[in-house]
Amino acid sequence: MPAGSCLGSVAGRADGRAHAMSAVRPAIACHTRPPSARDPTTRTDLDSFSVLRKTAVAVIAISVIGGAGATPAMAEQSTTSQDAQTSQGIHVATWKMRVTVKARKIQRAPAPTRTRSKAYAFRLVSRRAWPSTQFQCLDSLWTRESNWNHRAYNAGSGAYGIPQALPGSKMGYVAEDWRFNPQTQIRWGLRYIKGRYGSPCGAWGHFQSHNWY
Repeated sequence: MPAGSCLGSVAGRADGRAHAMSAVRPAIACHTRPPSARDPTTRTDLDSFSVLRKTAVAVIAISVIGGAGATPAMAEQSTTSQDAQTSQGIHVATWKMRVTVKARKIQRAPAPTRTRSKAYAFRLVSRRAWPSTQFQCLDSLWTRESNWNHRAYNAGSGAYGIPQALPGSKMGYVAEDWRFNPQTQIRWGLRYIKGRYGSPCGAWGHFQSHNWY
């Protein structure tokens, strides 16, 4: 209702001084009362407020939707970052980790007895200050006699062992294990050769001439 109508209604019910005072109060009351929705000006204000409210709601909705849409991306980025850190930590731990490799003992087959016997005879020949040619003569001699077999036995003569001692019991002068210890046989054989022929080459020369020594 217009402010003039409110004022006119009050003026019709009062007169005199009361009329003047009552005209002022209702007029103030009329102007301070919330505007009616039928007022064009009020309708425009309400329309503007409705638009503003809808806009605010739309903005909030977009923010919520946008935030919800961004959450998986942020979670994926966070997961990727954690995976990268975990992978880096694994690599670092791998590089820092000390790997201890236990060396396996390679069990080599023992050298043949013949090879060990020759090596032992070579050391004894070298200790006597004989040249290497003396060992070559010794090798040729005992290869022909027994082929460096410490259990070789000549049934016809009774000779035994690497040096083919006759009888084999002679080698007991060095040690009692002469039957199965090639080193005992070699020590006895070198003593015999030195005492009888002076050197292995002297014994080998005699063998070549007489087929025995």
